[in-house]
Amino acid sequence: MFLRNALLVDVVNEGYERVLKLDSINGAKQWGGIDVLIFDSWHWWLHSGRKQPWDVMQVGNKTNNGLSRYEAYENALKTWAGWVDTKVDTNKTKIFFQGVSPDHLKGTEWGKPDGSHCGGEEGPLLQATYPGGRHPAECIVDKVLQTMSKSVSLLRITTLSQLRVDGHPSIYGNPRHIGMDCSHWCLAGVPDTWNVLLYASLIPR
Repeated sequence: MFLRNALLVDVVNEGYERVLKLDSINGAKQWGGIDVLIFDSWHWWLHSGRKQPWDVMQVGNKTNNGLSRYEAYENALKTWAGWVDTKVDTNKTKIFFQGVSPDHLKGTEWGKPDGSHCGGEEGPLLQATYPGGRHPAECIVDKVLQTMSKSVSLLRITTLSQLRVDGHPSIYGNPRHIGMDCSHWCLAGVPDTWNVLLYASLIPR
């Protein structure tokens, strides 16, 4: 089944505010007794303005809006990792974490002029590594997973997705061809490759 919890940790309505509780994961009660759990996060951590799914961040009883998105993401992943290590029997439940889905909003990362983006790209980057380097959120995922005592299989989709600068809807994500979407993916497309990798990981088991 599909359970939407884009931030993994809890977002609680308190008065007129949506509070992102970075050290609370009560929503995990829904995940009990599942044979295979596949987690994914990051995309929504970058949303701001009306698309941001929280108003304030909180750790313990302390409200903290001074954290960067990367710091908040790492805090949330540590909370999730603590839940896995203490609550999940990995002899019965197989856990996957899908790596970071990148965007292509900064063309300078792959050698384009300043101010360019994914618009007009017609093919992938034909090389083994991404010119812009590893995604910072990918490094955070690696860091947190290395601290865990329980086994989690990381689906390393980030680099192969970074190379697909041509894989986004760009202006065609809107019927009127306005705006520029360089964070979602066309279908059929890159996410189908993610699913092939997941399938290959599941079959031997």
